[in-house]
Amino acid sequence: MVNSEIVWYIIASIGAGIGTGLAGLSAATVMVPILIVLCPSFSGETGAYQATAIALASDILGSAVTAATYIRNKNIDLKRGWVMMVCILAMCTVGSWAAFKAGNVVLGGFTLFLTFFIGIRFLVKPDTTRKDAPSKGSELDTKGILISIFFGLTIGFGTGFVGTGGGMMMLVVFTVFLGMGLKTAVGTSTFIMTFTALIASVSHILIHPAVVLEKWPVLLICVVTTTAASLISARFANRVSNRTVGLVTGVVLTILGAAMIFLKNREFFLNEPLIRGTLLTLWRYLLYIVPLALTLLLIFKLFRLPKDIFRKLLHIAAFTSSIYIVLYGEGWLAESLTLVIFGLLVYPLLSLAERLKNYSRFFVEKQPGEVKRSLLLLFFSQAFFVAVTCGLMKKPYILINAVAAWGLGDTAAAWVGRPLGRHKINIRFADHNKSWEGSAAMMVVSFAASLAVLLLMKVYAPLTAVLASLLVACTSAYAEMISKNGLDTVTVPAANILVLWFFSLIS
Repeated sequence: MVNSEIVWYIIASIGAGIGTGLAGLSAATVMVPILIVLCPSFSGETGAYQATAIALASDILGSAVTAATYIRNKNIDLKRGWVMMVCILAMCTVGSWAAFKAGNVVLGGFTLFLTFFIGIRFLVKPDTTRKDAPSKGSELDTKGILISIFFGLTIGFGTGFVGTGGGMMMLVVFTVFLGMGLKTAVGTSTFIMTFTALIASVSHILIHPAVVLEKWPVLLICVVTTTAASLISARFANRVSNRTVGLVTGVVLTILGAAMIFLKNREFFLNEPLIRGTLLTLWRYLLYIVPLALTLLLIFKLFRLPKDIFRKLLHIAAFTSSIYIVLYGEGWLAESLTLVIFGLLVYPLLSLAERLKNYSRFFVEKQPGEVKRSLLLLFFSQAFFVAVTCGLMKKPYILINAVAAWGLGDTAAAWVGRPLGRHKINIRFADHNKSWEGSAAMMVVSFAASLAVLLLMKVYAPLTAVLASLLVACTSAYAEMISKNGLDTVTVPAANILVLWFFSLIS
């Protein structure tokens, strides 16, 4: 054991324990990248395999004390989790054997990005309780059994092969597909993970005994620290509300996911031109968005605008800032990073602003925290759209067109639909609170916005531009019509991007 690496062992173990206790996150998700990237003693042909074995061993007691805490608080549901448990246990040994045959397997990037985006999901919607959720202890139906078998076999193999423990994937399956609450999902997944980690860890050690013979001091430090951190975080999670658990989980997973992504790709992110380009793009972005936001606040105060109108003006500021950053940024990656950084800065600032007495004077919120969550979702989704359209497709006009059609069209739908909407939409999948008048306004304005972008940027001939704009207008109106809970921020631009991309292929 190298003395200079002990700090990293402890940091990795604390992060792993917090992730396990709060969200059932496998210790490997946090521990493996840190040990491999920051600890030279884990370099070499078997370094990743040894790091995975140590992480799995740390998972055993960490998951056990976490599961015991959740069981004590009656937050476990094995009746809905036993099928996945059987499938996972059956496959994790197979995955462990395959990992050794494959060689130096490192924790996949998919798990890291999943951790990050699940964290964002809990920040946007911290309380995962569903109105139509099945009662705790109810039997699985046929659909639930099929879902459990499919994901159980997949997660089980991944547990042994990559050493993830499967906690994050189980959390997704239990909450999204099987309707469990967050605490119940964590309790159930950590109970299962105790056994999967035990089997996978023993398999790793038997296949490669040097893990114990050479790395026993590291193993001891990681197991003890992870267990303690898991116990403390699990007790905290079971003493607070579901909403608080969701928010804390969101913060922890977002930070851990971002940190792991950075560590795994640090040579790429520490590239000097990228840092310089991102800082320059962020500076230009702030010079645009901050004065614009202050100007809107001044207009609101001077002219006493209705809150609904002011909120849509903020939407206009947000979507025009995405267009601005594409036009004046330093490359798609710098632009995407700028939007992510700005979103991470705005969220805590709005959290502090919520405590001010005058906060409610400026914003209309259907539920507490809606504005900050919708803005976080907006900036992160726009960052993703910039990466797809400007980086992958290399067609910036698609982003500008899609966002302009959504931003202006959505504003028109609100300003027309709310005061004039007399005929509510009553078709399948639609939000029945929306009106045909608002959808018609969105279609007209989206068409005009799309046509203006295509003609100004000289993408198509006039007749072709009209046809493309008609498709965008219809897509925008329908996507907005069926979007609920403010998700049109994501669904409408995404649908427009797909339509414009497909049109570009066939035109």
